[in-house]
Amino acid sequence: MSKFVDKISNFDRRASPMEDADDISRSGLLVHHPRSPTNTYPPPIKTSNSLSQLFKQVGEAHSDLSSPASSPSTSTFTLELTTPMIHAPFVRDSNPTPFVLSFTDLTYKVKKPNKGSCFPSLRKDPTAISDGAATELSRTKTLLDGISGEAREGEILAVLGASGSGKSTLIDALANRIVKESLQGSVTLNGESVESQLLKGISAYVMQDDLLYPMLTVEETLMFSAEFRLPRSLSSSKKKARVQALIDQLGLRAAANTIIGDEGHRGVSGGERRRVSIGTDIIHDPIVLFLDEPTSGLDSTSAFMVVKVLQRIAQSGSVVVMSVHQPSYRILSLFDRLLFLSRGQTVFYGPPSSLPIYFTEFGSSIPDNENPTEFALDLIRELEGTPDGAKDLVEFNKTWQKRTVTYKPPTTYGEKTTLSLKEAISASISRGKLVSGSTDVSHGSSSSVNKFANPWWVEIGVLMKRSFTNTKRMPELFLIRLGAVLVTGFILATIFWRLDNSPKGVQERLGFFAIAMSTMFYTCADALPVFLQERYIFLRETAYNAYRRSSYVLSNAIVGFPPLVFLSFAFALTTFFAVGLDGGLSGFMFFVAIVLAAFWAASGFVTFLSGVVTHVMLGYPVVVSTLAYFLLFSGFFITRDRIPKYWLWFHYISLVKYPYEAVMQNEFSDPTKCFVRGVQMFDNTPLGALPDFLKLKVLKAIGSSIGVNLNSNTCITTGPDFLQQQAVTDLTKWDCLWITIAWGFLFRILFYISLLLGSKNKRR
Repeated sequence: MSKFVDKISNFDRRASPMEDADDISRSGLLVHHPRSPTNTYPPPIKTSNSLSQLFKQVGEAHSDLSSPASSPSTSTFTLELTTPMIHAPFVRDSNPTPFVLSFTDLTYKVKKPNKGSCFPSLRKDPTAISDGAATELSRTKTLLDGISGEAREGEILAVLGASGSGKSTLIDALANRIVKESLQGSVTLNGESVESQLLKGISAYVMQDDLLYPMLTVEETLMFSAEFRLPRSLSSSKKKARVQALIDQLGLRAAANTIIGDEGHRGVSGGERRRVSIGTDIIHDPIVLFLDEPTSGLDSTSAFMVVKVLQRIAQSGSVVVMSVHQPSYRILSLFDRLLFLSRGQTVFYGPPSSLPIYFTEFGSSIPDNENPTEFALDLIRELEGTPDGAKDLVEFNKTWQKRTVTYKPPTTYGEKTTLSLKEAISASISRGKLVSGSTDVSHGSSSSVNKFANPWWVEIGVLMKRSFTNTKRMPELFLIRLGAVLVTGFILATIFWRLDNSPKGVQERLGFFAIAMSTMFYTCADALPVFLQERYIFLRETAYNAYRRSSYVLSNAIVGFPPLVFLSFAFALTTFFAVGLDGGLSGFMFFVAIVLAAFWAASGFVTFLSGVVTHVMLGYPVVVSTLAYFLLFSGFFITRDRIPKYWLWFHYISLVKYPYEAVMQNEFSDPTKCFVRGVQMFDNTPLGALPDFLKLKVLKAIGSSIGVNLNSNTCITTGPDFLQQQAVTDLTKWDCLWITIAWGFLFRILFYISLLLGSKNKRR
């Protein structure tokens, strides 16, 4: 165990200017720092000499080295800095630390729903009135209970604990992913409360799951992230340089041109995928980085490489806070501070080197050659299995924290130990940090950091390019959809081949129109899983203002429109001339237009539903049943004048109604075209079985009785007459076309509203 502790304490940390001066071996001198006795805790701290005294001693050492009297064999010197010894659990420099993320007494409680009711509003305890306070307490669960600590620039704060201990909840609390009304306590950056908008601009949050587009390469994924997060003022060459530097920093050079991959496409490894996920969120070089179990599901080597990358990110001038389940020896050596949780309470907070003495004083010494974190987690689980839980360890931690108060060296010349938030952000930008492209921090508030790095038209262009790139590498998706349209069109064309102008032909046309227009909607159901698959990518990217939600909606509509045009022409060419529809070229073009409008409205409807439902298994029943209702009330099965008044409203919101009536008017609007002549009026009646000469006699008898000359060539019903019979008279075909198009826009507006309401990314 002592070897492990020495390894941690001697690990190479970020080289600050003072550390550069202490590590004189870089200039040819070897510095021997006096070590404290073994097993002495807290570790000793030495107050720093003044910088002038330090340079003076270094200069004297160089003078002695250049003196002729110096012995040639004495090429190494010891520079002793004798200073008073002060005990404290944390070693800190006296020079200012730019960023300190502090959190104090964080408490978060949620209400537990009562069992036995599907409706939250009905889950009431009958004893609530008599046992008021006790009942309310029993119905709440404490996820965080008075958690305090801090994370500093250049360091990694690791949050550890068993499953359900509150690790992810604490990360969410620090990242402002819990509504303020529900979270008690304070979170400050450099002693100042951080507005939500400002925190989004200077931080990043890496989720536990790898949410990436499968058909993009590693370099393309990072490049698109750069296009979103880096400002338009940066040239393309600088953005590419940033991406190339990040690829090297993440150790992804060998996989730069490999696709991410998924279950059906071989791509990068799990560790590389995780590093790409981290890279997409740190492309703008955030000041604060939150990560929810970035090593989950990775082997030991991949996990170590990920944390090593995080250490380099911290050393570049960032605050890194991460949760981790059970780190290995090597990973533990990369952490600066540990925070152990047990059922939402702190059971240890301090540097890794403090673990042995901490548990020794608690009465449970860590055996030699055993991983301290594994021992600690096993002990915590064992205590949680007792009636009192980890209460004793929680109380011991409180006593430990009071006894080992962090020492803060005295300042000189009124120097502050930390910079104000405004000064720290300015200093960070001057070091090259790209805080969402902002360079104006004169006000030190959320107004000083741009909400979005780029204007909306740039976002739309990048989103479109990414979507086209991803979909063109999966052509099977469009080909399957095209195949469904062509097969449906072929079946309809062969069934309704060359319809005549008889009464039966009219009825067959009605069936063709109803099936054809409803087909437009059913074939668009495949758009349902598109956003459902992208939902969590969208939530991750919009959580920290990579782009506007409106930009996503517009780009989604624009990218999806060209395939609809192609499908519309394919269906129209397959069916219009084969069925023998009327109207010539103008009629054909209107048929294409209304089919395209139907596709547009249908895709908008399905897209809206994808923003409302959360799972594809829930979405498909809703889509299929709703489209069936639309077809029922379209006017095909029952005409408008026969629908009960209490259901008439559904007729007007039926999406199938308007394209159905539009194609009917396109077909039957010509008053010169006759569909029922002479004895054809007896078709579909009992008189239709009579011989033709008897039908003609009956027809003449009817004509003589009403005073009209009726013969076998007399036109009985024209197209407009048939529209009157079907109650298709309240709107023109152009009205139906524009209303159908308007439905498509309306559903996309509703989709945008659903994204606004459903993507708050905060717990309640």
